[in-house]
Amino acid sequence: MTARVWRWLAPMAPALLLLGLFVIGPILWSGYVSFTNAALSGVAATNPEFVGLENYLRLFADPAMWHSVWLTVVFTAGSAVIGQNCLGMLIAVLTQHRNRWLRTTVGTIVVSAWVLPELVAAFAIYAFLNTDGTLNNLLTALGLGGQDWLYSAPMMAVILGNIWRGTAFSMLVYQASLSEVPTDLVEAAEVDGAGVFRRFWHVTLPIIRRSVLTNLMLITLQTIGLFTLIYVLTAGGPNAATQTLPLLMYDSAFELDEIGYGATISLVLLVIGGLFAVVYAKSLRDEV
Repeated sequence: MTARVWRWLAPMAPALLLLGLFVIGPILWSGYVSFTNAALSGVAATNPEFVGLENYLRLFADPAMWHSVWLTVVFTAGSAVIGQNCLGMLIAVLTQHRNRWLRTTVGTIVVSAWVLPELVAAFAIYAFLNTDGTLNNLLTALGLGGQDWLYSAPMMAVILGNIWRGTAFSMLVYQASLSEVPTDLVEAAEVDGAGVFRRFWHVTLPIIRRSVLTNLMLITLQTIGLFTLIYVLTAGGPNAATQTLPLLMYDSAFELDEIGYGATISLVLLVIGGLFAVVYAKSLRDEV
């Protein structure tokens, strides 16, 4: 290598070492394990056998996998792409030109859910939605009665819970991007007779489109791999109604003791996340 390459690599060495140790290494290990019958106990735990594509053939023939893929898409689209993204933008737009006290109050309320540890936030949502929770007590007080929301509408419950916790990130992204929109362009559109919605759609949105794509990429990738919140609220139930791919992977690897099969699911999840990342990255590149 030339001296120039070494000068570039030297400062990057610690980062590359950590990347290889904590990211690339586990991915390669999972890839190897997915071709074995590795387990948590028994003979396969100490001496796993190479089984070739058996885990992959089994996975793609398993209806539970396709069911989990569909649930992952529904959960990601509902809670991230539509929920967090749209609600975050709405809050940012509505508070853009309000007084500082209102912006601070709304921002503090929204961000308070985001800064909570995921486990704490999940228990807070559980306390709100369970049979004896806050929501049912309020409905009962109003004479409307209550129900077990985590059983009767489990997917809606986890979607709303993730929206509540994650909207703050989108709100902060859009507040920052809206502050960079030139006011003279908006005022010129207003003078030309454009209403609020037309000004937003034809002036503001095109200017912040890169922020929109970046935000969508980040929250989509975060939501695809979400585990703790769903596990605390429903553990994937009832009857696998909320068993997204991360929960299917956990159940296969640690509940059913099939580490090899669980590693196979993890690689499928990695590929799905990678496809989303490529699509968003291409969209961002096309915007340049």
